[in-house]
Amino acid sequence: QVQLVESGGGLVQAGGSLRLSCAASGRTSSTFALGWFRQAPGKEREFVAAVSRSGGSTYYTDSVKGRFTISRDNAKNTADLQMNSLRPEDTAVYYCAAKSVVYSRSVDDYNYWGQGTQVTVSS
Repeated sequence: QVQLVESGGGLVQAGGSLRLSCAASGRTSSTFALGWFRQAPGKEREFVAAVSRSGGSTYYTDSVKGRFTISRDNAKNTADLQMNSLRPEDTAVYYCAAKSVVYSRSVDDYNYWGQGTQVTVSS
């Protein structure tokens, strides 16, 4: 079992920045790939970014490339999502998720989820 707790959401103006953090506990988090997903009202949950078990490889959906940066610290069991140049369309509940071994962009492949943190970007 892995428990995930997100923090760092909030309200920001367009063009601003936020940093989300995911704290993992339970089974050794370094055996899991970690991902960030988001869900806007009335829409399906979608992939945002993921980081490999070692932290050496990162993956992004096209709409956030160059603006968001995912990182992890296995010593602290944390995974962060630095979000810059935020846009109103980034408004959503952001979720941290974990899956064994190899990363995936599919919601259905992740076994463990946090409770989510709200990000609201005003225009």
